[in-house]
Amino acid sequence: MTPEKLIELAKEAMTHAYAPYSGYKVGAALLCADGTVYGGCNIENASFSPTNCAERTAFFKAVYDGHRDFTAIAIVGGKDGIITGAFPPCGVCRQVMREFCRDDFVIYMGSKGETYQSVTLAEILPFSFSASEHMN
Repeated sequence: MTPEKLIELAKEAMTHAYAPYSGYKVGAALLCADGTVYGGCNIENASFSPTNCAERTAFFKAVYDGHRDFTAIAIVGGKDGIITGAFPPCGVCRQVMREFCRDDFVIYMGSKGETYQSVTLAEILPFSFSASEHMN
């Protein structure tokens, strides 16, 4: 799967966002090692804490279906669903990624037009720890 195709799937996922409070719609497309793709959108809540990010929505759907091996995720977002720049994952989402992904997991952040940035999980979450390090 190309980064461009994964970003297109994230754009489609963004259309499902429930963001009546912030107006920021975010979509994610999570690529499993077997080629399966899971979409996710942000789902806001009036009290904000129960809000769920697009990235975690995609991960939780995939994990529910039994997937545990992931290679990449694409993320797009913007006010009123208009992409104006790269949308990096929040700290909580980065830690969820680290729970399931290796350092070489790729994060594509779609931007205006056809441009995007890519980073590895190791680059965006340096000095992290994982569950495997705590399971002896």
